[in-house]
Amino acid sequence: MSRSRRLLLVTTAILVATVRAGPGLGQAPNEQDWEKAAGGKMEFEVASVRLNPGPMEPANFRLSPDDAYAKTGGLLNADFPLATYIEFAYKVHSTPEQFEAMYAHLPKWVLTDDYEIHARAPEQNPTKDQMRLMMQALLSERFGLVVHDETQETPVLEMFLLKPGTLGPKLHRHEDGPACSVTAPLAAGVVLKGADIFPAKCGGIEAVPKPNQMIVLGGRDTTLEMIANSFSIGRLGRPVVDETGLTGKYDFTLTWQREPGTFGTGPGAASQDAPTSGQQGPTFLEAVGEQLGLKLKPGKAPLTVLVIDHVERPSEN
Repeated sequence: MSRSRRLLLVTTAILVATVRAGPGLGQAPNEQDWEKAAGGKMEFEVASVRLNPGPMEPANFRLSPDDAYAKTGGLLNADFPLATYIEFAYKVHSTPEQFEAMYAHLPKWVLTDDYEIHARAPEQNPTKDQMRLMMQALLSERFGLVVHDETQETPVLEMFLLKPGTLGPKLHRHEDGPACSVTAPLAAGVVLKGADIFPAKCGGIEAVPKPNQMIVLGGRDTTLEMIANSFSIGRLGRPVVDETGLTGKYDFTLTWQREPGTFGTGPGAASQDAPTSGQQGPTFLEAVGEQLGLKLKPGKAPLTVLVIDHVERPSEN
């Protein structure tokens, strides 16, 4: 059985403006577990789409693949390139290499042109996953987006516990930590202490830089699958899949030193600051073992990938 996790690939069919749905095209992707749980197909009650050549406007909630979400009364206000909306709508996780590959054959505007979307859900308090389903319908209608799912045997890193039944000192069940109603954000550069609560809100996974090219990654009330997904977004080169067998929700923090020669805030990444002399803190993989009690082992797994067959510029309303 393929893993219920979507990566994202593209087909060259999107380059042909006159492409039409043939066998296999135009069919809905195989419904994922989260889509079924959210209620299946949904649509916004009203929505507007407009190309915005000016400064980007902030969104009213994070269009991230995690569960961090502050309800907005059913309103969505966002200003991003189409690629961001696709990844939000289908809950896509990808490595940097996959990100580059999946957009290589797409028109450049998919990555560069910001589209301002204002939409209202038919109900006042939809979940984040329900907002994703409504975004799927909007992208199909306004951008002509046609996608399908495929299962592909993919090189991965499998995530296990170092010792069966034993969690690392920085990984614990959410029920054993502070409730989600307790918030105390950790500012960039602040040294972690036992009383610090990071991140401020539950449901998401965040990273902040610290002095000496250190990074703190953390999440509250999240799953081991989501933690594995957050590792995939960095510089490991392969998707990470959870093989711990652990269920339920967890809190964690992970601190490591960024390696010279890489960029960003993902696993193994470094800032553009001048590199320090020598490794003063743990590497990412060392920190994963010492702090979380986890190990990553190369393997292969059948993963579900989302394939883009067609996309086009929308007509403004």
